[in-house]
Amino acid sequence: MNIEAPRADGPPPALVLVRDDRLRDEVRRVAAAAERDLDERTPPVGRHAWTGAPLVILDTRTAQECASAGYLRRVGVVVVTEGEPGLTDWQVAAAIGAERVIAMPGAAVGLIEMFAAYGEQRPGDGVVVAVTGVGGGSGASTLAAATALRAAAQEFRGDTVLIDGAPLGGGLDLLLGIETTQGLRWPDLVIEDGRVSAAALHGALPSAGPGLAVLSCGRGGSGRLPREIGSAAVRAVIEACRAAGDLVVCDISGERGAHADQMLDAADLVVLVVPARLRAVAAAETVSAHIARRNPNQGLVVRGPAPGGLRGDEVAEVLGLPLIAAMRAQPGLANRVERGGLTVRRRSPLCEAADAILGVLSAPTGQRR
Repeated sequence: MNIEAPRADGPPPALVLVRDDRLRDEVRRVAAAAERDLDERTPPVGRHAWTGAPLVILDTRTAQECASAGYLRRVGVVVVTEGEPGLTDWQVAAAIGAERVIAMPGAAVGLIEMFAAYGEQRPGDGVVVAVTGVGGGSGASTLAAATALRAAAQEFRGDTVLIDGAPLGGGLDLLLGIETTQGLRWPDLVIEDGRVSAAALHGALPSAGPGLAVLSCGRGGSGRLPREIGSAAVRAVIEACRAAGDLVVCDISGERGAHADQMLDAADLVVLVVPARLRAVAAAETVSAHIARRNPNQGLVVRGPAPGGLRGDEVAEVLGLPLIAAMRAQPGLANRVERGGLTVRRRSPLCEAADAILGVLSAPTGQRR
């Protein structure tokens, strides 16, 4: 319940899921000093309450409950602790995707800062999926692009935005055959204050079809290295698109670094693409463990051919991940991409895998894992 009636001219209330009585009293005290209303509830809460609040405040116990229940990862989540946080507090905060862990009452100023940073309503119900692989040639970029194409064709959300997170990958615009289409690429995008308008993005980015905007990396040329992608810019773009209700598809491929971590942190689902080969499966164990430290919501796509006869369910058992799709080899795909850009044919292995990913994203929150 709210402490008092929300001020009509003020920001909407922050969602508070704190079971500890003393911590809850501290949060109330800070909120009163910041002149912010609170919506205090006991979990579980519905998807609308979770995604619609500008700020969510949890203690460690409720954060663990929310992470175990598979709540959507979102921006604007903070975990409060009584005194200095310990290892368990940090681990739980990472599992739920919290931006900060704040010791109360000593570091209460941090909560005031979060109230100020998230003082606006963020009503969007967007979804973010990150697609990653175990190295070059895993097929993550192709699957990410195919998922975005299928989502746009099905009008999965009002708009779909495909974000290229592989600066050394040659550019998703080239993969899609839109390299000559006018529009901004990562090197052209300047974000001054950490915020960007989703509507402006939709209008400025090149389109790969109705409802599909593509934010691609540039190409170096003349011996120059492509420009690095800033993690703050990644966060601003994803946050804006999520708030606008878009589907955001991030192609991480085999990238590591701050910008890739930002995509992993923001994702409601991380899809790990693993070729059905023994060495790739061995590498995937390490990659999956790295991902799990940032985001527990992983699913697996196993890609053929399988020279040794490895099956998708066998790979899933080894990795301990839910199998989204086992994708058989698709002859002629590489040739078509080279000649005119990626297209997704109905009932093709690529189409079935992309649709399976969208099916997972369509499932109720608690059924995704």
